[in-house]
Amino acid sequence: MHRILIVEDEEIIRAALRKLLQHNGYEVAVADSVEGATGEYDLDAFDLIISDLRLPGEAGTSLIGHAPGVPVLIMTSYASLRSAVDSMKKGAVEYIAKPFDHDEMLSAVAGILAENTRAATPGEQEASGTDSSGSDPADIMYGQCAAMQRVFTLIRKVAPTETTVLIQGESGTGKELAARALHLLSPRASHPLISVNCAAIPESLIESELFGHEKGAFTGAVSARTGLVEAADGGSLFLDEIGELPPEAQARLLRVLQEGEIRKVGSTQSRQVSVRMIAATHRNLKAMTRTGEFREDLYYRLNVMQIRIPPLRERQGDVLGLSKRFLARQADRMGKPGLSLTPEAMKAMERHRWPGNVRELENAIERASILADGDVIAPDQLDLDIETGDDYNIPSSLVEGDNEQTPPPSREADSGSDLSLEDYFQHFVLENQDRMSETELAQKLGISRKSLWERRQRLGIPRKKS
Repeated sequence: MHRILIVEDEEIIRAALRKLLQHNGYEVAVADSVEGATGEYDLDAFDLIISDLRLPGEAGTSLIGHAPGVPVLIMTSYASLRSAVDSMKKGAVEYIAKPFDHDEMLSAVAGILAENTRAATPGEQEASGTDSSGSDPADIMYGQCAAMQRVFTLIRKVAPTETTVLIQGESGTGKELAARALHLLSPRASHPLISVNCAAIPESLIESELFGHEKGAFTGAVSARTGLVEAADGGSLFLDEIGELPPEAQARLLRVLQEGEIRKVGSTQSRQVSVRMIAATHRNLKAMTRTGEFREDLYYRLNVMQIRIPPLRERQGDVLGLSKRFLARQADRMGKPGLSLTPEAMKAMERHRWPGNVRELENAIERASILADGDVIAPDQLDLDIETGDDYNIPSSLVEGDNEQTPPPSREADSGSDLSLEDYFQHFVLENQDRMSETELAQKLGISRKSLWERRQRLGIPRKKS
């Protein structure tokens, strides 16, 4: 059994992560600081250390020096992109931004441990003739249907190559898991996989984040910085929502793909990098090239090999399989080993269209597990007829229409039926985004900017370009 040390000063996160790992078969120890970890444990006895970046006293990255033979995975909720670069430069094998997805964490842990095991026994591996490229995609993603089996086959074929891959699929289908599988099955698995959500970075900063900058390159550039492309040197770079890249960044990225070189903002010198590029989008990039929103030459450079992740409504038979996995996980977390779905609940889940895909399904199971009376989940506890996902309330002033500056979208066009929350959100954003900032939109809707962005992604509403 693999031994993992968690170093985290927030008790809730520490306990939740400990329970998650223990329920997946790992032996787990915990500490709340670097000093506590080094004073209480022999760090070399662990197979993996998972640490928060910011801790009382020494930073989490100092564990890399305290235990040079043990891989260290860094968690951070503070400016994750910048922290990722610094952590990788100091020797961290992986980083995860908080709040993290449980599948993402388990996938990262499994990949690190598998790679560490292979590195420790190279002679045995060569003698047995086993593949050195990593885990099977079926270990990272779930899918018993024919459509997902075709995805797995394609990943197995393309992963060992250096080919650039474009992953297409709706929000919530598991594009990032597919990218992780491509990386872990590749010869670059021992090097970092850097994940970047292009839609989450302000346009004014994206070139600096991706390519780095020199000191004094712009106001606020008080020191030189390494970009995320350079941080992925030797490994893989996953660019999620690449359709949101502004034109200037698209041109720079094209040069990386064509020439294998980068130039920091404000620098005259170029540097060679070896990066395997994996991109993902839920948008139609081909159509965007016709409108001039996306460079045609970049599109063809990215679209060498395309992998389409099918939406959940096309994955016949996988809904119940995924439900059982999520249900088992919730049963472990909540201490309800007998948690189950009624036959009626199963039928309701099979009939539902799942516009939010796997992410929506996981949320529905979690919500129903909490609401269930006893150990049995009924259809009404799944709440599938009401689209939820972001916790927000429509302000009464907007519903009643007494705000002259931001009138609510007309309900006359809804053919007499009430708008769902999804409809209301979409209509309101589309009607007001031309004259309101993201902050103003979020305030009017009574949600956070993060919730606004997440719901934009799920509904396919692009952010208004400044």
